[in-house]
Parts: sequence; C-alpha cells; structure tokens
Amino acid sequence: MGLTFLGIESSCDDTAAAVVREDRTILASVVAGQTSLHADFGGVVPEIAARAHAEKLDICVEEALRKAGLRLSDLDGIAVTAGPGLIGGVLSGVMLAKGLAAGSGLPLIGVNHLAGHALTPRLTDGIGYPYLMLLVSGGHCQFLSVAGPEQFTRLGGTIDDAPGEAFDKVAKLLGLPQPGGPAVEAAARAGDPRRFALPRPLLDRPGCDLSFSGLKTAVLRQRDALAAAQGGLHEQDRADLCASFEAVVADVLAEKTRRALALAPAPALAVAGGVAANQSLRTALQTVAAEAGATFLAPPLQLCTDNAAMIAWAGIESYLAGRRDGMDLAARPRWPLDQRAAPMLGAGKRGAKA
Repeated sequence: MGLTFLGIESSCDDTAAAVVREDRTILASVVAGQTSLHADFGGVVPEIAARAHAEKLDICVEEALRKAGLRLSDLDGIAVTAGPGLIGGVLSGVMLAKGLAAGSGLPLIGVNHLAGHALTPRLTDGIGYPYLMLLVSGGHCQFLSVAGPEQFTRLGGTIDDAPGEAFDKVAKLLGLPQPGGPAVEAAARAGDPRRFALPRPLLDRPGCDLSFSGLKTAVLRQRDALAAAQGGLHEQDRADLCASFEAVVADVLAEKTRRALALAPAPALAVAGGVAANQSLRTALQTVAAEAGATFLAPPLQLCTDNAAMIAWAGIESYLAGRRDGMDLAARPRWPLDQRAAPMLGAGKRGAKA
C-alpha cells in the first residue's frame, strides 16, 4: 500500500479534504462547494470564500478521515495547497495543515495547486513521465511538459483571461447562471455553432500562447447588436451565441495543442482543470491526440474540478522525491510552476500568477 496522505485544498471556492494511498487508491474525497454563496454576485467573492473555508475546513478533514476509516495517527503525511489562489482561502488551508502537522508530528508538504491538476493523470491512470498537460480552468490555462513531480516546462499559456473565466463572463453577459462553464455548454447543445463569425484569437501568430479577452468582447458586441435590432435576445440567439463561443474555444485550444505536441512530442496528452469537463473540448483534443499518435487522457469529471485528492497525490509524489516543508511554509497568491519561464504578458505588477 505504501504511503497514506491527507490532502487539503482551499485555493478558490471549493473546500476539500481527501485521503489517498501511494497505490493510487482514493480512500475518501470530500468537497464542500460554495456556489450558492456567490450566486448573487456573478463570480467568487474572496472575502466570502475565505470565511466559508475557515468554517468548513476542519469539518471536511474530519469527514474525510471518517470515510477513510482512519485516524490522524494512521497517516504518513499532510499535503496542502500553498498557492496559487485567493490568499484568504489558501492561508486558511495552510494554517490548518500546519496545526495538524505540529500536533501529530506528521511531515508537511506544501503543494502548488497547478501541480495537483498537472499530476492528476498519474493518480487516475498511472502514466509515466514525460507527458504533455493542458491545464485549463477558471483561473489558469497553460501547456506543460511534465517530466517529474516538480519538473514542469511551460510551452505557452493565456496572456489574459483563462477559458473558464471567459465562460463565466459570457454566461453573465447572456443572463445564464454561474458557474458559467456548465451553463454555456448546456445552452450550446441547442445552438448553431456556425451562426456567428467570432474571432479565433492568436491563431495567426506562431507559438502556443492564447487569448480569450477579445472573444468575450466579440460575444458582447453580437449580443448588443441583436438586442438593438430586435429589442431583446431570443432563446435561440442565446443558444447560438453559446454554441459559437464554445466552438471557437475548442478550435483554438485544439490548434494550440497541436502546436504544443509538435514542440514537445510526448506519448500522452492529458487535460485537467474545470474546463476539461467540457465535452466539445474533450472531443477536439481526442482528435488532436489521435493525429499525433498520442494517448489521450482526461480525469473523471469529479477530479477535473478542484479537489483534495489531487493535492494528496501531489504531496505523495513530492515526498517520495525528498521534499519536506516546515512551519515557515508560506501561503502564496502567485506561484508559477515553471520558475524559469518568463512571466506571461498581462501578469500584472505583482508578477506571474502561473
């Protein structure tokens, strides 16, 4: 069986705890979502999220241990998301993990949230290194060549909005509920993806970098033009806009993935992050992988979104690689996976988020 780790995740709006074994068995995975708390605000409110994490973290840990049938003393280590993310939530998780580690004497491992996503195919499918990872979520989008538990090379990424952020904003523009990804995907099923000629950003430029801000603005302009011409937005208009938007995102990500595989050929292409749950995107990426002769891997839907099982697993991998953290472990709002890569354009004065 090997090592058994507790994982703690609180980087955005999901409070999670999980118990995972080195043999890739997930003994327990508990996720407490906050969708209802943020529903009236059109997005995640950091202060509300931080308070909810502080209230739920210990409860989630207790439930995970109960479901796993274990006590704290039965574990071999504690892994916690130490960044990047909303600092209030990250800090809540790190402080809880420090307290548990200090009280139990267990090793503490601070995990990069993005590494958790990037290593998920190792947990779910047991694939070997190296592989190409498309990490695509609400706050992040990047192509990573993964050569080890802490060996990541960024081949490209978004210079502005992440795809999940764009989905959320488009949903808000069209009067759809949050989170935007599932809402836009559901509406798109009844839509015509060819009705609106939306731009495909950066496809005319070499490389693997992405941009989605202009695409969101193009949807806004189409919506306003329709509203001005007919006095409002019909249900079919909404469905067609969603379908057209979703098709562009899938096309752009597919082409950029094709380029990433050409830059860093790998036996496997994996996708993770919340947007990886989108079926149109998965289908497009499966085609790209088949063209390149690569195996396509996508985690089960519950492991695409934020969860603590991926954090526990990343902690196990880092521990086996010799990593240990002390009580000086810091919560970090920004923490690039590839420390050698130049900051992404649009990263802001505080530095690169990813």
